[in-house]
Amino acid sequence: MSQFSKVSILSLGLMGGSLAAALKQRNLAQTIVGWGYREASLEKALVKGYIDSYSLDLAEAVDGAEIVIICSPAKVAETVLLDVVRLASNDTIISDVASVKENLSHVLIDAFGRVPANVVLAHPIAGSENSGIDAANAQLYVDHNVILTPANTSSNQAKQKVTALWQAVGANVSEMPVDEHDRILAGTSHLPHLLAFNMVGALAKLPTSHDVFKYAAGGLRDFTRIAASDPQMWAEIALTNKQAILNMMAMYHAEFQALVQEIETEDEQALIERFRSAKASRDHFSALLSKRHGSGV
Repeated sequence: MSQFSKVSILSLGLMGGSLAAALKQRNLAQTIVGWGYREASLEKALVKGYIDSYSLDLAEAVDGAEIVIICSPAKVAETVLLDVVRLASNDTIISDVASVKENLSHVLIDAFGRVPANVVLAHPIAGSENSGIDAANAQLYVDHNVILTPANTSSNQAKQKVTALWQAVGANVSEMPVDEHDRILAGTSHLPHLLAFNMVGALAKLPTSHDVFKYAAGGLRDFTRIAASDPQMWAEIALTNKQAILNMMAMYHAEFQALVQEIETEDEQALIERFRSAKASRDHFSALLSKRHGSGV
């Protein structure tokens, strides 16, 4: 017996497509309905068997849904979220997968005076440098963290249903305040992506860029892999989480300037201590991930 009746997934790219595929593979929903602006992606999801039907009409897509998950990019999600709250029944649980939460919380409070009881914002910490429905993976969320950022006005029923959905597709669910989420993600995800984009852009401007990329070692490939991610999505993330990212950039800039100084003055001991401390932190991080996934990182 399916755990959920109708689940509506709005926007079927990597995140939404993977969620639909996971729900379908595990027979967790009686009906999975897709919605989006690009019919070609919706049709492809239908052909792949990830969804049972789709609609280009948002009201039709969310009508009668037990749960609606908004998988649109950060800025678009603001508009879609407001529209869904207005269109859906108060009994429909509404959530999302966006990487930034405070902007969504603010648009709800501005429009309705509070975060409605049936809304629980969420962020699955999973993804890929690939995008679109063709990159969908039913195992994407297995053993990955999903952070819920419920408001004090969010109902317990809404929190329980959103938690149950993510646990059912294999994720580990936890909660934290909206501002804490955005501050942490600025350092753990957003800044690394911006650094990777910037590094590739800087190297591409070198007169010898062809040889730089031709003979790139594994370190460059590993560090810059995420620069292949969707530019539009990451531009929106950079702007919606602007202040937290700028704060993290200021901290990183200070550390980078200290590194420059240590190299300029040939302070070998300071460099060794810097690298030793970073290695110890990375080793600890690897141990945590290895314990969670049962393998090395």
